[in-house]
Amino acid sequence: MTPDSARLLLSDLGRAAVERASRLDLSPAARLQAAEAVRPLGASLGPLALEQALLRQRAGTKHPRGGELWWTGPALEQASSYDVATWRARRFAGPVLDLCCSVGGDLLALPAGSTGVDLDEARLLLAQANAQVLGVPVSLVRADVTALPLPASADVFVDPARRAGGRRVFDPRAYAPPLPLVLSWRERVRALAVKVAPGVDHEALPPDVEVELVSLRGEVKEAVLWSGALRSGARRTATLLPGRDVLHDDPVPPPAVRPPGDWLLEPDGAVVRAHLVAQVAARVDGWLLDETIAYVGGAAPVPTPFGRWYEVLEVLPFGLKALRERLRAHDAGPLVVKKRGTAVEPEVLRRQLRLTGRREVTVVLTRAAGRQIAMVVRPA
Repeated sequence: MTPDSARLLLSDLGRAAVERASRLDLSPAARLQAAEAVRPLGASLGPLALEQALLRQRAGTKHPRGGELWWTGPALEQASSYDVATWRARRFAGPVLDLCCSVGGDLLALPAGSTGVDLDEARLLLAQANAQVLGVPVSLVRADVTALPLPASADVFVDPARRAGGRRVFDPRAYAPPLPLVLSWRERVRALAVKVAPGVDHEALPPDVEVELVSLRGEVKEAVLWSGALRSGARRTATLLPGRDVLHDDPVPPPAVRPPGDWLLEPDGAVVRAHLVAQVAARVDGWLLDETIAYVGGAAPVPTPFGRWYEVLEVLPFGLKALRERLRAHDAGPLVVKKRGTAVEPEVLRRQLRLTGRREVTVVLTRAAGRQIAMVVRPA
């Protein structure tokens, strides 16, 4: 989006056009009719208004007032969910310097008086409009964050761009700005927090950085790197929202490796990504089925927010014929497939099994003591 496009959208004419587009049927099947309906708005404003209406429709899943805010496609894709942004913001006691603030998705959850910096003028215009919508007092500065003087007393938050050409960037060195450069700023400020992709390589990070993995309703959303005064003292942390359950890398004995028991615990994805399966196993008096697999066996379903329990009904060596027979004995039709440590594709397996029963059944494909197994389980 160009600055001129942003100004057009934010004008009285543009706001009225977005309201008009938002009242249309925006379902995929009606998209062509919607495009025709906004054609009278003009070759520039019509498509802009329709795109903004579509973005606002999607934004409702990320922010309770997402349908009132202003977005670009890439900004919405990278924006944190409201629950995640507000959780992260609670570590900051005062105003924050938000570098690469984009349209303000994270900035507007930070303490009042924070400052957002971005080089993209169009996004800053949208950020200012979003601040007005939410009534949040912030300052906005257009600048190259890589050339910005950083006050030694500053608490800094950075969300580097992780998309290029419409595609995700997985190499942190290809972030904009690159992650190694961003992390070097921790030596110049009081505290630094950096939002990164959940798959960040822990071993490649400096030893004084805490890695917090955050999941929301069972889906891993992001990792945050904390350093300086904002670090909790842990090296690795898993946070589960909206319950705000937090697990740290407290020292525990290595878990035992034993065959499956009567119960199976599937740890939350944030626990797995934070390498804290051993900590969960210790909490539930459990063990690993295989030292390389993040499933925990148990004799009883000890309550925990950090995973989901399944009752183990059957355990058998993995084989298509034997598995089909046992699933048919359970009257299996719809099949929920969970897998770790196997190359089996769930959709391919469903076609191969050709189940016609009436019950939904869950099967876990994994390894135990290095061997492929299948477990028929029932959610607790």
